[in-house]
Amino acid sequence: IHFYKRMNGARKLLQVSHVYKTGSRSLSEGRRWIMKRHFKGMPVLDDFELATEPLPILKENEILLKPEFWSVDPYARIYPISFGYKMPMTMLGSQVAQVLESKNAKFPAGSHVVAYTGWRDVAVVDPDAIYDTYGKGHSALPKVAPAFKLPEGVSRSLLLGTLGMPGNTAYFGLLELCNPKKGETVVVSGAAGAVGTLVGQIAKLKGCRVVGIAGGEEKCQHLVNELGFDAAVDYKKGNVKTAVRRAAPKGVDCYFDNVGGDISNGVIMNMNMYGRIAVCGAITGYNDTKPVLYPALQPIMVAFQLKMEGFLVWRWMHQGRWDEGLEQMTKWVEEGKVKNRETVIEGFENLPTAFIKMLE
Repeated sequence: IHFYKRMNGARKLLQVSHVYKTGSRSLSEGRRWIMKRHFKGMPVLDDFELATEPLPILKENEILLKPEFWSVDPYARIYPISFGYKMPMTMLGSQVAQVLESKNAKFPAGSHVVAYTGWRDVAVVDPDAIYDTYGKGHSALPKVAPAFKLPEGVSRSLLLGTLGMPGNTAYFGLLELCNPKKGETVVVSGAAGAVGTLVGQIAKLKGCRVVGIAGGEEKCQHLVNELGFDAAVDYKKGNVKTAVRRAAPKGVDCYFDNVGGDISNGVIMNMNMYGRIAVCGAITGYNDTKPVLYPALQPIMVAFQLKMEGFLVWRWMHQGRWDEGLEQMTKWVEEGKVKNRETVIEGFENLPTAFIKMLE
């Protein structure tokens, strides 16, 4: 499940570097969550530390941001160790924030931005600077950018979900890599998550039979009864391979993989000839503390002439196509063709707890 956090009210201020006035509130400090070390197994609260820092005076090109929503996402669990982030570091995460004050013409006061500067509270940032959360190369997270313009009445929290990175992950990952055709069967694992729920709905819009894999009866019922999936498989109830065969009696043409592991092996064993697999994540193994052996996939890949491709959604940003996905997702939301489900946890101080819960 994708989580969104909203900031609580005023707090006691101690150190003073510069005081900013916003309405009746004075701001002189910012907070950020620090990831102290690489995670070993499931993250625990002791892996994080809340730091308080004075807010500096704005310099040329800088802006003062006040977040409205933060996100916790599975990629933040695996990116640091996979892409060589140095510890300690600001914990990875995105936010939608309002620009309170500005010395940057591209980001006027009162506007909103989407920032991948990590779990920061009120903060002074330079949109052109490189922060410790960004990373490098093909996996680098985007710099601070103006928020995508939303239709009237749409919550800005969706900029971290359906109308943001998860939305484009579902849109491009499914349509570009799996290329589903009307009448085909699409299976998506992690189907109750931020990306999975959207993958299934997009596949239905393309005329496909859709099977979602999730954990627990409540999630499975939501997929079928609320989101229009044709069938749902509860991986906690037994053999996934057998359950998928029953839910997809004509075989699987497209598989959108969010989880990896035994679940994905069970799906792949049901693939049709020339099936396509988009590998978005492997969350079932993110907290493994030792290597896990799985059956070799090459024989079935060859026998059924399957195509499997992993991806990072940022490739479509580098290609200049980011808004293409957001515009289509926005249209579907406006038309009521794509539904949103958000889990909101209040309070910046609760980000580590929300992150751990998301991974459980």
